[in-house]
Amino acid sequence: MNIFYNKEGIGDVLIIPLKQGNREKTAFRKYGDVAEIYDTETNQIIGYNIFNCSKYFALTDGKHQLDESLLTSVNEVFKTNNVPKELDLDLSPKFVVGYVKEKEKHENADKLSVCQVDLGNETVQIVCGAPNIEAGQHVVVAKVGAIMPSGMEIKEAKLRGVASFGMICSQKELGLPNAPTEKGIYVLEDNVEAGQPFIF
Repeated sequence: MNIFYNKEGIGDVLIIPLKQGNREKTAFRKYGDVAEIYDTETNQIIGYNIFNCSKYFALTDGKHQLDESLLTSVNEVFKTNNVPKELDLDLSPKFVVGYVKEKEKHENADKLSVCQVDLGNETVQIVCGAPNIEAGQHVVVAKVGAIMPSGMEIKEAKLRGVASFGMICSQKELGLPNAPTEKGIYVLEDNVEAGQPFIF
């Protein structure tokens, strides 16, 4: 999971996105330097902003991987600012290398494929619309719960009646520099293994 700091562009604020939200239906509760952002319909917390970030962290501008050490530091900030709940997150990688074991044509859509994808510790079914998807490829998979660079949250879904658990990603969707403009998933070289984290 990535968190974001851009002192020059935004100010001295650490942004911790948890879920996708509708800006028109969000509000915040302030606890000292911490703003808890929530959905006004469901009351579900969708993220946090930590103001005066440099008072608590020594971070460079850019995105940072939220690991156990940084999560502990965030929770210390929450405690200092009397935030009622600590941040309890599954920090297992949400972007991983997948191996496409099988690809079948979707029964209800000509341009969709139904893939069985090995993620190392499990095999999941993912419906994919990329024209270049094939069995035998190593690809980048955004698992359920992943937050894409666009802010979109990956959820379990049904595409034309077929269940899908994750998304096979293109370079453009991953926000990679110099991503090709043509449609297609990002096919990785063979020196990778299913299940290993994909860092970008």
